[in-house]
Amino acid sequence: MTSPTSLSIILPAKNEAEGLRRTLPGLRQRFPEAEIIVVDDGSGDDTASVAASHGVKILRSHYSMGNGAAIKRGARAASGQVLVFMDADGQHSAEHVQQLLDKLDEGYDMVVGARNASGQATFARGLANGFYNKLASWMTGHRVEDLTSGFRAVRADKFREFLHLLPNGFSYPTTSTMAFFRSAYPVAYVPIPVARRVGTSSHIRPLKDGIRFLLIIFKIASLYSPLKLFAPTAAAFFLAGAGWYGYTFATRHQFTNMSTLLFSAAVIIFLIGLVSEQITNLTYRRDE
Repeated sequence: MTSPTSLSIILPAKNEAEGLRRTLPGLRQRFPEAEIIVVDDGSGDDTASVAASHGVKILRSHYSMGNGAAIKRGARAASGQVLVFMDADGQHSAEHVQQLLDKLDEGYDMVVGARNASGQATFARGLANGFYNKLASWMTGHRVEDLTSGFRAVRADKFREFLHLLPNGFSYPTTSTMAFFRSAYPVAYVPIPVARRVGTSSHIRPLKDGIRFLLIIFKIASLYSPLKLFAPTAAAFFLAGAGWYGYTFATRHQFTNMSTLLFSAAVIIFLIGLVSEQITNLTYRRDE
């Protein structure tokens, strides 16, 4: 069983004074001996003073460096053998933390709190996260129930192996999950109810969120097995070229420029996939 003295709970916080007022008392009461770290990511409100009033460890930034950067700073500063990462907006409670720890004690290296549909910020974001889960499940061959949940418990030594891979901005959950699967570290999911967050709710920004959507898709592929994404794409271009060639040969007895373009694209995409696969292998070999 995870000992409270070997536990570090890390909360990245940017302007989350109200959320901390809800979250920190429960954590301190439930885990009095645990190390609690609030990483103040350049907040402009009373985040730091609220954290100090509850006697937790505070890491402050003079300017915002991003959620991923806060996670990395907290992981480096933590002394516990088990790390719990959770949002500071009041969506999770100490009871939920214990559920993750109980599952971790069954022999897993990472346990993720999986949200249901009602726990998604918006309907559109829920659809996007559902797509990420399906794609990640196909890439890894394991069921991924919530790829983007930031509420998770991990073995500290395993997690620190991948700190250099984590982005300073968004998608640290995606990166860490795929890295654990790629390195054959067992991952489990625990259904977690999510309360309404304290403060301003999320808003959809079509352009920014659309770009983020594409970047996460490519990150999923590059972190696990790029060829699993590139090879089907190359096959689709090859089949399109073959189909177009069959049509033009049957109707005009010609091999057109479009067929050449599609066949060339298939070869190029496949070769890019091979190179990306080797780069991914070298990255994880270096970690080992």
